[in-house]
Amino acid sequence: MKRYAMEKLISWKQKENRKPMLLKGARQVGKTWLMKEFGRLSFKKTAYITFYNNQRMKRVFDSDYDIQRIIMNINIEAHLEVTPEDTLIIFDEIQEAPRALEALKYFCENAPEYPVIAAGSLLGVAIHGGVSFPVGKVDTLELYPMNYREFLEAVGEEQLACLIPEKDYELMSNFRDKYIFWLKNYYYVGGMPEVVGLFREHKDYAQVRALQTSILEQYEADFGKHASAGDLARIRMVWNSIPMQLAKENKKFFFGQIKQGARMKEFELAIEWLLDCGLIQKVYRVNKPAMPLKAYIDFSAFKLFIVDIGLLGALSELDAETILEGSDIFTEFKGALSEQYVLQQIVSGTGYTPYYYAGNKSTYEMDFMVQKGRAIVPVEVKAEANLHAQSLKIYCRKYEPKYAVRISMSDYREQEWMTNLPLYAVENL
Repeated sequence: MKRYAMEKLISWKQKENRKPMLLKGARQVGKTWLMKEFGRLSFKKTAYITFYNNQRMKRVFDSDYDIQRIIMNINIEAHLEVTPEDTLIIFDEIQEAPRALEALKYFCENAPEYPVIAAGSLLGVAIHGGVSFPVGKVDTLELYPMNYREFLEAVGEEQLACLIPEKDYELMSNFRDKYIFWLKNYYYVGGMPEVVGLFREHKDYAQVRALQTSILEQYEADFGKHASAGDLARIRMVWNSIPMQLAKENKKFFFGQIKQGARMKEFELAIEWLLDCGLIQKVYRVNKPAMPLKAYIDFSAFKLFIVDIGLLGALSELDAETILEGSDIFTEFKGALSEQYVLQQIVSGTGYTPYYYAGNKSTYEMDFMVQKGRAIVPVEVKAEANLHAQSLKIYCRKYEPKYAVRISMSDYREQEWMTNLPLYAVENL
């Protein structure tokens, strides 16, 4: 399957001042496959080292950070001769070997001729647990689940996928039914690579849901293995409350819905733990739509989304028929799925940091706000082809933004006060 992150790794390989690459992302988003495929396509040799249940390689870093001694050990473990520039060294599950993580600093300073890429699913948890991070000595790349365009390519719709970045909206509108058909499937399947691969092969929704449930169980197992006993119950409560929180019309995370009388202070560490694992995305409210948005964050108000739209459906126990065909009782949560989808496409495909806007006394809310150059762009998300963007209209009357965007099932259209962007073309935001 094609991952667009591969292009970023190829650019990294060609950099003059290349540092070791640290690939971050939640478990099961495809980090190991991407690293190995990158090695296969771009290098003569690949030395793959995993630190999971590998005490022998962990001990290699215990005595000192002599790079030549470390390379000799990698030669033996990987059954090949590591040579500068043409061998990719992969350190997988590096959070299991804190001194190997620290050794990246010495690869950067003393042996930049050796391309090294490392990954760890629980890296953030390990760092906050006291593991030393080689600040300024690594390049980093965040890997997310497959976005909608990658999904289209995976299911054999490469030509539909190619039209999106070309922004040929007139031609795209001719194939609107196909885009929406696959979009609904993406809502159910999501972007976890193993799940997408299973769907591509069998087109069986029951198998898809079984695999999604298995991934959720693995995440729950990580809670038990790596979280402290004191945090475990709170982590599970936050995680399981997210579908309920997103189902509300006002999707701001409300601690009182976790348990009666709950306060932010009780659950801050649980939320940070889930963020460190890459399992959730936190979208902060801004109190003022002004430059820079970051200066107007209200840290006490935020929305939480999970790593993948397919896993959100599985966690919410939504069946395939409900998502693919719709139903009267599905109206409210359809909005939650649409926001989850848009959030994923923004973070994985646009480079923008999303926020949302709501004044303390406002009766309306902007689902997302992004900073595009010197412009603040309000974004309203509609689950259907609904053209009544009431909140966006009120916002535009008040603030007169240079750009305003409504994202819906409708075709692309430019109006005097806003642009309608189809849901299947969010990355063109």
